Amino acid sequence: MPNFGIAAVPTHTSIQPAELARWVEAQGFESLWFGEHSHIPTSRRSPSPIGGELPDFFKQFYDQFIALTAAAAVTTRLKVGTGVCLVPEHHTINLAKAVACLDRVSNGRFIFGIGGGWNAEEMADHGVAFNDRWKVTRERILAMRAIWTQDVAEYHGQFVNFDPLWSWPKPIQSGGPPVLMGASSKWVPKRIAEYCDGWFPIDFPGVDLASQLEAIRAAMTQAGRSHSRLDLSVQVIDDPRSPAALPDRLPQLFKLGFGRVVFLVPQTQPAEQWPALERCAALIRKFA
Repeated sequence: MPNFGIAAVPTHTSIQPAELARWVEAQGFESLWFGEHSHIPTSRRSPSPIGGELPDFFKQFYDQFIALTAAAAVTTRLKVGTGVCLVPEHHTINLAKAVACLDRVSNGRFIFGIGGGWNAEEMADHGVAFNDRWKVTRERILAMRAIWTQDVAEYHGQFVNFDPLWSWPKPIQSGGPPVLMGASSKWVPKRIAEYCDGWFPIDFPGVDLASQLEAIRAAMTQAGRSHSRLDLSVQVIDDPRSPAALPDRLPQLFKLGFGRVVFLVPQTQPAEQWPALERCAALIRKFA
C-alpha cells in the first residue's frame, strides 16, 4: 500500500501543529511535513517562485523543528518531515544537533527533506552567497553525517571546517534520518547519488518526473549505490478547481515508482484548510 502525507505551513493563523498532527494521524496519513523560511527580506529582489506577489504566509513560517517536535509529541506513529529544510541557512553543528534530537524525541520518526532555497537576499542574511548554496548544502550534509555516525567527528571543506569534536545525542535511525533531496534540476541525480537517500520533488505540470527518475537511478548505479532502496516521495497540490486531477494522477505516480505522495494543502486560514484536508482524507481511503 502506498504511503500518504500532508505538507503544510504552520503560522500563527493556521491550524496549529499539534492539532493538525493529531488529525493527520487519526485519518491514516503516514507523515506530516512542514517547510521553512526564517524570514523574508523586504527588498523582494528575488522573484516569487510561484509568480506574482509573494503571499503573506511566506513571512509567517513557524520554526519547523519546534513545530515538528510539537507534532511528534502528540502522536505515536506519524512520521514528521522537513519539507524542506533550507540547509544553507543553518549552522552545521547546531543543525546536526537539532536533527538528532528530533529523531530521538520522535523515536526515529523523522525524515530530513532538504533544499538549497530560492531567495538570494534571505540567504545573504545568513552569510551564504546564492551561487554557493548547493556547495554549502553538500558540505553541511556530509559533515552532519559524520557527526551523527562518529563518536569523534571532524570535517574540513571549503565552507564547513571543524576539528575533532564530540556531539550527542546520535539519531535513533542508523546513519541518521533519511535525507531527501527536495529539488528538480539537471544536477539533482549526481547530488542524490553522493549524499542523499531519496528524492522529494513537486509534481508541477511540465515536469518530466520519469526522465529525472531514470537519471537518478543511473547516477546511483554509477556511484556504486543501489537505487532499490531510494525513498521516492512526491508533493502534489490539492486544487479544488480540478477535482478529477489528483485521482487520475496518483496511480501514474505510483507506477513511476514513488512510494509516498504528500498533499500540499492551502497555506491559509483553518476554515479553508479543513475542507482541503477532508478532500485528501477521502481520496486516500480509496487506496486503503
